[in-house]
Amino acid sequence: MKITLFSLATALATASAVERFNEVLIPEGHTKMSNIVSPLPHTYLLEDDVPANWDWDNIDGKSYLTHSLNQHIPQYCGSCWAHGALSALADRIKIDRSFNDNVGDDMNQGDDINLSVQWVLNCGAGTAGSCHGGYHTGVYELIQEKGQIPYDTCMPYIACSSDSNDGFCPHVDTTCSALNTCRTCSTFTENGGTCVALDYYPNATVAEYGVVGGTNAFQKLFETNEHRASMIRAEIHARGPVAATVNAEPLLPYEGGILDFEEGDENYPSDGVNHIVSITGYGQDEETGKNYWIVRNSWGQYWGELGFFKIAAGKNLMGIESEAAWATPGSYTVKNMPCSEDGSVCGGERQGTKYVAQHYVDPSVRHAAAKAAAQANLRVKK
Repeated sequence: MKITLFSLATALATASAVERFNEVLIPEGHTKMSNIVSPLPHTYLLEDDVPANWDWDNIDGKSYLTHSLNQHIPQYCGSCWAHGALSALADRIKIDRSFNDNVGDDMNQGDDINLSVQWVLNCGAGTAGSCHGGYHTGVYELIQEKGQIPYDTCMPYIACSSDSNDGFCPHVDTTCSALNTCRTCSTFTENGGTCVALDYYPNATVAEYGVVGGTNAFQKLFETNEHRASMIRAEIHARGPVAATVNAEPLLPYEGGILDFEEGDENYPSDGVNHIVSITGYGQDEETGKNYWIVRNSWGQYWGELGFFKIAAGKNLMGIESEAAWATPGSYTVKNMPCSEDGSVCGGERQGTKYVAQHYVDPSVRHAAAKAAAQANLRVKK
């Protein structure tokens, strides 16, 4: 299904009436665009290893995605970059809990682990961004810089940063502090209640991160769109969703189907990007044989296909393949030290418990082990 010219014209007319904001911004403090140690999936997966269809929202009838998000409430905040980056990272944690051979049966059960977008807004202005824009790899650098990111129940999303004046934002404290990292509030202040910072809290770390494909304009000159798309497919299949830049203008009227345009069309969209989303899977249309991406947006589940959209792959349509970023978790809390409701006792010493973190195992490790085992079996047969 292609978006109609009429609906696109309507969207552009609406956009001209309401000034669209470019949410893609690389802060001056974001100086380390990547930190790569492990082999990248496209370097060790053969073409036959990557299926034509792969959707992390439906693997044998089970979803390995965390919940959908909405950046636009309780007031507008241009934090798509944080939502896309953290959704993809949280998905990879969920995938690891399910497929990591070192995870015991008691570790891959229970609620999803979701990460605090608000903490990024509170603490990431210089490196990651604010309500006035930011960048996906900046989020990953920030987490490595600070050492960890709290779970979202520590610091729920309020769509505010220190430079935001919309809604109630001017009246709330969004400075980077212990209280704005993880807190608990006991009861109403009129009843003697207070809010206190917690020293111990569930958290996740980032081990590695980067962008799929060339890291500069010169390297990208030697990459075709389809080549970059094949590398993104390998990355998604092997390790999970990625965060990607996109031109959001054609998404405004989207109601379903596969977004596609042919070069030469009067309304062929620009590949200049102003928004960040997360690509959670890919497929191949049975009727046309064309490849497409399955993409999760951060505009709520009342938008698009329950918050998702599909877009043609392999042609960098709307810039969707230009900057696809990935990150792997280092570790994540699977067992906490219980804190009292008012936060006065936190650390669990009376219970004798300790925080337990699960450490991520990169798929390249399992792939190398499987390859070595296959070679050993071949030698035995000879």
